[in-house]
Amino acid sequence: MTAQTGQIAKVQLGTDGPEVGVQGLGCMGMSFAYGPTDADEAQATLERALDLGVTLYDTADAYATGENEQFLSPFFKAHRDEVVIATKFSLAVDPDDPTKRIINNDPAYIRSCVDASLRRLGVDTIDLYYMHRRDPNVPIEETVGVMAELVAAGKVKHLGLSEVTGPELRAAHAVHPIAALQSEWSLFSRDIERGVVPAATELGVGLVPYSPLGRGFLTGSFVSADKELGQDDFRRQQPRFTGDNAAANSALLEPVRTVADAHGVTLGQIALAWVQQQAQAHGLTVVPIPGTRKRTRVEENTAATRIELTPAELDLLAPIAAKVAGDRYTDMTFTSAGRE
Repeated sequence: MTAQTGQIAKVQLGTDGPEVGVQGLGCMGMSFAYGPTDADEAQATLERALDLGVTLYDTADAYATGENEQFLSPFFKAHRDEVVIATKFSLAVDPDDPTKRIINNDPAYIRSCVDASLRRLGVDTIDLYYMHRRDPNVPIEETVGVMAELVAAGKVKHLGLSEVTGPELRAAHAVHPIAALQSEWSLFSRDIERGVVPAATELGVGLVPYSPLGRGFLTGSFVSADKELGQDDFRRQQPRFTGDNAAANSALLEPVRTVADAHGVTLGQIALAWVQQQAQAHGLTVVPIPGTRKRTRVEENTAATRIELTPAELDLLAPIAAKVAGDRYTDMTFTSAGRE
């Protein structure tokens, strides 16, 4: 954070992308996936984040079938010149089975999605528009070609991709500059370091890690999702957070706790500091988007940008990811994992 304002620092997202705070805000949980929401507190959290220098706000048309975009609209319109709006297309929840996802990269569908998102958001232009997931049956060059048309039409300013491989990123970037790549990256999920991160570094693409707190598990706030979280919390469906996997993974937090105690901070702040520090480790822009709907949490999260982990502490945390039990999702086919 800057000494003069108490705000987090700013960075450019990608070679030609927007300038944003070095930490963004994942907004999905404000109206979707993580149980009941206090709407007033969630709106206050949006405002507090902006006070602290957070300018990248992340949503998607898949979050509560567009309701998340609508929820954010009043805040975006009130602060249009101060915020960078990121939303996504191509992913939907199967209405017959909420554990399954439907991916659609059809050109006509993309064009309809951007118009629908603009209406729900109540703005004229989307600052950063992501392909939420890739349909391997559709050439990525074709999908990005359609996205580039949206830029030319003034509906979108910058393009992003989510859950793609290194070769896919290179192929997409050859069609139109990609400002940001959004993938899961945390102490528990480091597979993107093999191919995606080197490609992003080479191309000058910013990394926007989602779930940098392991969907809250890295904060130590819960151990077993199926025993501690509500019926409408989707973490109950994720293999890492239930049964024997949850117990095994909870034990992996001990090194995080050791480092946190040494700094006098929370486990979550160490997990975030680790992600933020990957910018130095890999030579690229990294803007994680931890999700929260509480003002106290966004204050805690942004304070993590001031924590500097030592080489010894980084070494202590490094082995964690290789020991994690369970996949990120029940169905990994809608991620990039199977195409790596």
